[in-house]
Amino acid sequence: MTPDATAWDALRLSLWVAVWATVLAIPLALWVAWLLARRDFWGKSLLNAAVHLPLVLPPVVTGYLLLMAFGRNAPLGRALEAIGLQLAFHWSGAVLAAMIMGFPLMVRAMRLAIEAVDPKLEEAAASLGASRQSVFGRVTLPLILPGILAGTVMGFAKAMGEFGATITFVANIPGQTQTLPSAIWSALQIPGGEGQAVVMVLMASAVAIAAVLLSEMLARRVAARIAGT
Repeated sequence: MTPDATAWDALRLSLWVAVWATVLAIPLALWVAWLLARRDFWGKSLLNAAVHLPLVLPPVVTGYLLLMAFGRNAPLGRALEAIGLQLAFHWSGAVLAAMIMGFPLMVRAMRLAIEAVDPKLEEAAASLGASRQSVFGRVTLPLILPGILAGTVMGFAKAMGEFGATITFVANIPGQTQTLPSAIWSALQIPGGEGQAVVMVLMASAVAIAAVLLSEMLARRVAARIAGT
């Protein structure tokens, strides 16, 4: 059995949502990871708990909270719609939901990478007159690139597979908000739709495997470059 038009539409939307969610999350995840790894401040435990909250909350609860905050009847949702930005029941909302669900995984991988860097290396660079930005860009960042890549792949994979928060926040509208997990669920609700569901499962698996292989290849190249320098 070959994928039908619904499957291809769902795959394209899932890739679009996952890419945007990952790209938008990387800078914020890196900043939060650096704060948690290198800074001590009041409320650090609260920030850490808030970052990891989507991992322990049921995804449907996360989606419902997003709907309450950004729905068309919510003050914030109306304010955003006034400037032309719609989130609820729109693909952009799927990006937000996927970003939030994958964010803890990205932060954790990046934080572990930053904590693995010896602070004495950063202190040595700073003692030679390098600014904080220069130390991070020329010393810390090259060393944590494998961690950033790992976090990026984990965030992308989570975004590709996100279901509960997405379907609660943006519904399951074919061609508009129906991602691959939603399309698989819909196919399983139709008598005789198991075949098409299996096809979409294989499509999702192929994307996941390709992402992991690409990550491994890039991580090896980065590690070889670091070892060579």
